[in-house]
Parts: sequence; structure tokens; C-alpha cells
Amino acid sequence: MANDQVTEPCYVISVAARILGMHAQTLRYYERVGLITPSRTQGNIRLYSESDIKRLRKVKQLMDDLGVNLAGAEVILRMREHLQEMEAELDNLRKQLKQLKMS
Repeated sequence: MANDQVTEPCYVISVAARILGMHAQTLRYYERVGLITPSRTQGNIRLYSESDIKRLRKVKQLMDDLGVNLAGAEVILRMREHLQEMEAELDNLRKQLKQLKMS
């Protein structure tokens, strides 16, 4: 799936809640605390993307399977995202170093 398809907002809150097995109110709460930021239509309707759904599944998994509370899940997700960014930067630096060695 292309990146733009993953981030394309496509699910209204009721469909997202059904996909995730959560109440719509839970999704609204997660938005209020800053865990997720769904897109909005001009009519102010929330639209969730595949990446939003994936993030919410991970939160649910951390809470249900591992017993992590919401604050802990948020910290874990932010640390995981930061680690992925650092790994991408490290890969980029390795490529640059390899190119410099070849020059």
C-alpha cells in the first residue's frame, strides 16, 4: 500500500470504532488527550486513515494484552516512532558514508 493510501482519511468514527472494537466515545477521548489526530471534513466530521487505525490497534494491544495504561501506551508509541526516525537517519548516514568511501 502506498504511503498516501495509508494516510488518506477514509473512515468515519463509527466505522473506525467498529473496526477497532471500541466505542466512538473512546476514540473521541483519545483525540482529546492527543493520542490521535484524525482529519476533519469541512463539516467537521472526523475521518480516520489506515495509519490512524494501525496506531489505535497498537494502543489497544498494549493496553489489553500487556496491561499498559493509556499514558504508558502513549510513551511507548512516541518512543517507538522516535526510534524509527533515528534508524532512518542512521541508514541515511551509512549510505552517505559509503558514497564518500567510494569517492
